[in-house]
Amino acid sequence: MSADRVVLGIDPGSRCMGFGLVRERSGCLSLVEAGVVRPKEEWASVRLGLMFEQVRLLLDKHQPEVVAVEQVFAGPNQASALKLGQARGAVLAACGVHKVQVFGYAPTMVKKSLVGAGRAEKTQVSFMVGQLLGVRPDWAEDAGDALAVAICHLNHARFARNFDPASLPAVRI
Repeated sequence: MSADRVVLGIDPGSRCMGFGLVRERSGCLSLVEAGVVRPKEEWASVRLGLMFEQVRLLLDKHQPEVVAVEQVFAGPNQASALKLGQARGAVLAACGVHKVQVFGYAPTMVKKSLVGAGRAEKTQVSFMVGQLLGVRPDWAEDAGDALAVAICHLNHARFARNFDPASLPAVRI
């Protein structure tokens, strides 16, 4: 019987951060915990500090093997991309303090891994997450995205263990 693997998935956002923990035991996935962090504070520094602290608490409580983070989508709005990068930085800093390995996945890779199409709708992704975890998807959208990132990592890590580790499309951070 293989050991449990727990992965923390994070969907960073400047005002809301989704998180989801998924356990894999003998190839079966299960939901550990999922939620969102929505700091009400207007000051970005305080919001980022609260996100850092929440990630730190999740790492302490669940001791995940790795953290999978959705990569920042750099669209035409540079200010938004910068804010998302700051939120992602708070997550990476918390993981660095805990010396936990972090992998980044592009949003299109996450969708393709779960649904088969890189441009899938969020409702399709959430439905597939629920199917894979054997639960009804009643979580916030950002938590569903975080769970999808965690499942994406588990899928790709399983493939890499069985085939070629160099083929893992994640960016090790």
